[in-house]
Amino acid sequence: MDPTILYSLLQQVSDFDLFTLDDIDAAFQNVVRLKYSQNHLLNDKGEGIVIAPHVAGHDLGGTVWKITKDGEDVVYAVDFNHRKERHLNGTALGSFVRPAVLITDAYNALNNHVYKRQQDQDFIDALVKVLTSGGSVLLPVDTAGRVLEILLILEQYWTQRHLVYPIYFLTNVSTSTVDYVKSFLEWMNDSISKSFEHTRDNAFLLKYVTLIINKDELERLGDAPKVVLASMASLEVGFSHDIFVEMANEAKNLVLFTEKGQFGTLARMLQVDPPPKAVKVTMSKRIPLVGDELKAYEEEQERIKKDEALKASLSKKEEMKASLGSNLKASDPMVTDASTSRKPSNAGSYLVGNVDILIDGFVPPSTSVAPMFPFFENTSEWDDFGEVINPDDYMMKPDEMDNISMLGAGDGMESKLDEGSARLLLDSKPSKVISNEMTVQVKCSLAYMDFEGRSDGRSVKSVIAHVAPLKLVLIHGSAEATEHLKMHCSKNSDLHVYAPQIEETIDVTSDLCAYKVQLSEKLMSNVLSKKLGEHEIAWVDAEVGKADEKLTLLPPSSTPASHKSVLVGDLKLADFKQFLANKGLQVEFAGGALRCGEYITLRKIGDSNQKGSTGSQQIVIEGPLCEDYYNIRELLYSHFYLL
Repeated sequence: MDPTILYSLLQQVSDFDLFTLDDIDAAFQNVVRLKYSQNHLLNDKGEGIVIAPHVAGHDLGGTVWKITKDGEDVVYAVDFNHRKERHLNGTALGSFVRPAVLITDAYNALNNHVYKRQQDQDFIDALVKVLTSGGSVLLPVDTAGRVLEILLILEQYWTQRHLVYPIYFLTNVSTSTVDYVKSFLEWMNDSISKSFEHTRDNAFLLKYVTLIINKDELERLGDAPKVVLASMASLEVGFSHDIFVEMANEAKNLVLFTEKGQFGTLARMLQVDPPPKAVKVTMSKRIPLVGDELKAYEEEQERIKKDEALKASLSKKEEMKASLGSNLKASDPMVTDASTSRKPSNAGSYLVGNVDILIDGFVPPSTSVAPMFPFFENTSEWDDFGEVINPDDYMMKPDEMDNISMLGAGDGMESKLDEGSARLLLDSKPSKVISNEMTVQVKCSLAYMDFEGRSDGRSVKSVIAHVAPLKLVLIHGSAEATEHLKMHCSKNSDLHVYAPQIEETIDVTSDLCAYKVQLSEKLMSNVLSKKLGEHEIAWVDAEVGKADEKLTLLPPSSTPASHKSVLVGDLKLADFKQFLANKGLQVEFAGGALRCGEYITLRKIGDSNQKGSTGSQQIVIEGPLCEDYYNIRELLYSHFYLL
């Protein structure tokens, strides 16, 4: 969640002082923007480490991180989703193979999802059932994450079923959120971006959802059936908290949670089975100070200002004394040593008389004589039009341009917040928070449907088996779910599985020894490289030596023995089938093998988890030595790189 929004919500109901808006601005100044798959080399303490973000599929901008050091990969994949949704593609985690360490979560290890289409239909049916009976539905949601998927679901089914019940998206930033999302279509799934390219149809031009930033419009509707998506999902603060209190007393209403509530929140209390019949809630609001309270506040603020001004004045005098004592004696030619200025002479009596010269606002050190203010001559160049300037001094730096582009139009605050939020944040009138605790009778229906956008237990196990890391670290899950996934992975593979507790430190250092070596120019001058995708590969025979105190690969001192030919590459039989068909050969799959013509069969044998590894996976050509055999073998070799 945007910390600015969180700050505004907490300020409305409490004297929140954990951080300020200035702290938020300072934090965002340290943010480095990256694109998906962009490699970023760290500096200073992180020298030699490369990080790259990849699509997580959980929410817009969600990221799986690949961290590379000394040729080994660490993949941090928490909260990913393998399924393609209405507005997001699935995760790119499946493209990683054999990382040294995979860090992932066990959050959904015990849960298995129903088919998404069935889940969406059950969701809409639950809403329609309540609406047709005269009730209203509250969906506690976040401000700009998974709510985007729910908005598209509602838009689609309202269109298909010709429903007329009003839908409201109520947050402090609802209008600006949707406006921003409209400009991020290239970050969404392929169908949305292609649709916009061909027809200029923007999926987030919402026809049935009304965006509002306060409750006035809801209050005008009264008890009319409606669907309200309101922040926050926890029900602790925000519009959802107040609307829940209003709707809970009516049995015809429904509160439908779209994500599992965090421990200790009102949402989590209501999601237990069976749900409570009554809950205690705290109603808080901020009101302006008046009368004696306002007068006492102003007097206190005035006293604080005077104390601060006095401290600043004393501190400034101390600084001036310290600086003048060191600088004037060293640089001012009029300042002489006291021992030389007080010699018994006529001139000396004159100088001694000037020691006590005082100038308003200037405190001379006790050793100074005829003190003077520092004078700096202006040496700027001038021409007929005035002072000559350097245009480079007025050029905007690239990082400053990036900061402005991140804020968008305006100076930042207005572009990020709606009018209501900006008014709350910028209101400097003295105020206080009043609170009262009340008991709410829960007569409305309560339901939970998982729209969190995380892969379920079955999919997580499949992804881990596909990625096949050397070591696995499980975090962010209940003790039961974590133990279940740990036992499954340990039983079905040779993985080293770790499940650290909170604040526990574990050592997942690789068992392999990695050395950095540099390639000598003499060696590289004789190497013939072949291009393989984005890389170049070559077979190198060399000896390890030292040059400039660094390990270096040098040309061998004697002629090396010839090596066996190595085929490098990863062949998919489905692609090779299409290739042979284009060559006019009759090919078909039979029993997991590729049947070529009448006599020749190709099959893969070995460990399929080791992708692209010729040492563990082989392609075998079966059949008699005939013309087809040699032709197919030659075509097969053309798909590999011979070293």
